[in-house]
Parts: sequence; C-alpha cells; structure tokens
Amino acid sequence: MKLTGSCHCGATKFEVNMAPTSVKRCTCSICSKLGVLWAYYKPENFKLQERPRCETTYRWNTKAVAFKFCSACGCSTYAETFGWATGDGARPMISVNARLFDDFDLDAVPIDVIDGKNLW
Repeated sequence: MKLTGSCHCGATKFEVNMAPTSVKRCTCSICSKLGVLWAYYKPENFKLQERPRCETTYRWNTKAVAFKFCSACGCSTYAETFGWATGDGARPMISVNARLFDDFDLDAVPIDVIDGKNLW
C-alpha cells in the first residue's frame, strides 16, 4: 500500500511504499517540542516526489540526525537517521513525520515510546 504525504504548503511531497504498522514517539528534547510521530523506512522505501525548493536541515547534539523542515510553512517533514529506534543499529533510515500522511488513519496504529530523554 503506497502512501503519500506532504507539508502544509505542499512544497515537500513524498511517498512511501507501505503503511507503518506502528509509529514512534520519542521523548528527546527536539522530538518532544516538535510533537512528531515517526514512521521508519529504509531509504529505498522512501521517495521525495521532487526536491523541495524550501527545505531546511537542522542537526543538533552529535549531528548524526538530519531533521528536515519546510522553511515556507514550518512543518517537520522527515529525518535522515539510523535504525537505533527500530533495532537496526547503524543502518541508515528515514523517519517520516507520520502526521503528514494523506488519507491515513494514524489512530489505527500503535504508538511506541522511545525514551530519548534518557538515551541520547
């Protein structure tokens, strides 16, 4: 089941090749402030429909995670990260802000909590 999503203004549009079976709520300082629910994908299962013209990257602390934002509408869209949260270790992953999926019942999937406040 392919899903599409976008930021509020539509400048960032993406698709994934499957619906998430669960999402993650991380308690670290940035994820808590963003209020995102992350769905994790291998890079080959995520596709930007076109390179956003107004994408901004934010890296904090260890600089290991690249948080992507739309600088036009302010939405946190996705992050280039690693599989720590999914048990895949140092494998590159894309975490998508699941709140941005089109026509997807986010309430139908379980939310797993990651204790990012104490882990990193």
